[in-house]
Amino acid sequence: MTFDYDLFVIGGGSGGVRAARIAAGEHGAKVGLAEESRMGGTCVIRGCVPKKLMIFASQAGLMAEEMRGYGWCDAQAGTFDWDIFREKLDAELSRLEVIYRAGLTRAGVEIHDQRATLDGHHRVRLADGTTKTARHILIAAGGRPAPIGIPGEELAMISDDLFLMDKLPGRILLVGGGFIACEFATILAGLGVDTVQAYRGDAVLRGFDREARDLATLQLSAVGVDLRLGLTPAALERDSDGIRVRFDDGTDERFDAVLMATGRDPYTRGLGLETTEVRTKPNGAIEVDEWSQTCVPSIFAVGDVTDRVNLTPVAIREGHAFADTVFGARPRTVDHGLVASAVYLRPHELASIGLTEEEAKARGPVDVFATTFRPMRSMFAGSDAKVMMKLLVDPADDRVLGCHIFGPEAGEMIQLAAIAITMGATKAQFDATVAVHPTAAEELVTMRQPARRHQGVAG
Repeated sequence: MTFDYDLFVIGGGSGGVRAARIAAGEHGAKVGLAEESRMGGTCVIRGCVPKKLMIFASQAGLMAEEMRGYGWCDAQAGTFDWDIFREKLDAELSRLEVIYRAGLTRAGVEIHDQRATLDGHHRVRLADGTTKTARHILIAAGGRPAPIGIPGEELAMISDDLFLMDKLPGRILLVGGGFIACEFATILAGLGVDTVQAYRGDAVLRGFDREARDLATLQLSAVGVDLRLGLTPAALERDSDGIRVRFDDGTDERFDAVLMATGRDPYTRGLGLETTEVRTKPNGAIEVDEWSQTCVPSIFAVGDVTDRVNLTPVAIREGHAFADTVFGARPRTVDHGLVASAVYLRPHELASIGLTEEEAKARGPVDVFATTFRPMRSMFAGSDAKVMMKLLVDPADDRVLGCHIFGPEAGEMIQLAAIAITMGATKAQFDATVAVHPTAAEELVTMRQPARRHQGVAG
């Protein structure tokens, strides 16, 4: 059988673009790619990149306050102009989109700016009604914000909408306690928005190390977020030019805007999976093996649509490994066991790799090397903000099982620590590293005695 393409990719996000570019540009495959929105996907257009730029913009007030602690009596943040910022943001995202498109074009990928759905094991149907055949199909459609199923939730924004606002709301409710909710709460409070965050749990950022979660929870309140734990909205309704929210404790309040940030689901609804034998999980995630292959030999999937590790660098790795394996005769898989991540709060970030203290304790005996302190920079300015550094060590072989940092630029620090931990570094090797002084990161190589020891589940 002859095909229109060797590979057809559904989705123009980081994973799909990387797979298409490597398959075509390095391995000579004939590749088509369809993207229904803007090229670059969630991370570039409505996620990591614009979010990080907004975080930078939101720091002015905290920086001015800190500078007053250093003697700059007239230091002030000034007035934030959303129109100016959004114009520059739109220009930057457009620039990045052009770069993504140019990379695909140089590699010889044929781009279809429309939605594509599956129509069997070797065929895709484009939104204009045309069909294309392919020897292999890669699904890289990403994820979408998940609804929570309450009356009136269609009145709320999702994370995509935040970057498209005509103006900043005076008062906003953010619902959720994960990456997106906490980062956007930090951003909006920093930009002067009266920010309320409601989360049903007792501490934000479920899944991270509990000690770090507690510090992040305290920091949100310290930077001006009205954080309400153990609270969930039950219904939303239009209230003149705002939204009235009824909570599950019986109270109700009015907000100018509500943003739902309660998680994301794989974007597989309406994808045409029913025309294939591809299996999915209850949340819609596509089931794949370690090679990113579905139970259908011709169909693969990478990135958030598989719900493995939902981070951009992981999707890129998966896409690249797929292209090398299928088209480059260089078979390889991606190890999802050790993946660093960071939550870009302000002033202190939370970053992590490996086991949490809770996970390590459940696994078996573990030595916990941990310290919490006020860093020199903010302490001098009069801040009570605390930094935490933690290493989890297996006493049997001295190997570092996990690292958790809560502090300024923790994301930058964890990237370097991740290299050592991925290589299997021991605590002795950390100890043998000469510290850089004065830095906060030097604590990672100067903690000599465990703060506590767990004997395992029974300990």
